[in-house]
Amino acid sequence: MNNRENIPLILLHGALGTLEQFNFLIPDLKEHFEVHRLNFEGHGDAGPTDSLFRISYFVENVLGYMDEHEIEQAYFFGYSMGGYVALVLAKDYPERVKRVATLGTIMQWDEAIAERECKYLHPNKIKEKVPHFAKQLKERHLSGWERVVNSTRDMLQYLGVHPEIKSEEWKYINCPLRFHVGDGDTTAGLSETVEIFQKTDNAELMVLPKTDHPISEVDKELLVSSMELFFRELNKPDPNGQAQKKNGSRN
Repeated sequence: MNNRENIPLILLHGALGTLEQFNFLIPDLKEHFEVHRLNFEGHGDAGPTDSLFRISYFVENVLGYMDEHEIEQAYFFGYSMGGYVALVLAKDYPERVKRVATLGTIMQWDEAIAERECKYLHPNKIKEKVPHFAKQLKERHLSGWERVVNSTRDMLQYLGVHPEIKSEEWKYINCPLRFHVGDGDTTAGLSETVEIFQKTDNAELMVLPKTDHPISEVDKELLVSSMELFFRELNKPDPNGQAQKKNGSRN
C-alpha cells in the first residue's frame, strides 16, 4: 500500500445511490488505500428510517461509522451529494478530515437550484419517463425506492432554503480539496464549480473531458490516478519534514 501513513479512504455515495456506486473503483483503489464505504441511513440495505433525510444526519452517519471502526481521521471521496456531505464534515469536524476529493458535486444551494433538481424527483414521473431507472431504484433500495425519492426531494428543498455551507463559510474549510467535474456535467455545472474553486485558497480543480454527471461515465483510470496523486501528495515532505499546500501554507 503506497499510503505510508495508512490513513483510510472513505467513499460517500450520491443521492438515490448506494455504496455499490463505487464497485467499479474498488479494485484499483485498494491497491493504494484502506477503503471504506457506507450507505447513508434509509438507502440500500441500511433499512428504513423514520427520520427525514438531511445532510447533517448523513454527516452523523459518517461519524458513527468512523467511531465504530475506530477511524480517527480519514481521506474522503464523495460523488455528487456524497461530496457535499464530505465538505460539510470538513467544515464542522475538521479534526476528522485529512483531505476531500469530490466528483460532480453541487457546491452552492439556493431555492432555484433545489427546484431544478427536484423537478423530476417524483416516483410517478420516474416510472413514466424512465421505467428502467425505476427498476434500478427498486432493486437498489430494499426498503422502498419511492420513499427514498420522496425523502430526497424533501431534503433538497430544505437544502435550498437552509444550505449547509453558506457563501461566506468556504473559508472555514481548511483541509486540501480537489474538485472533479465533467466538462459536460449540467448538474454540478462547470462554471459553478469553478466559482467555488476560485474562492477557496486550498482547493484544486480537475475538469474531466467528455464526461457528464453520472459516475458510470467517468474515466476510471483518470479518476483513480487523480485521487492517488492528490491523497498521496500529503505525504511528500518539504525540507523541514512537513507537507505543504499548494499555496505554501502548512497542512
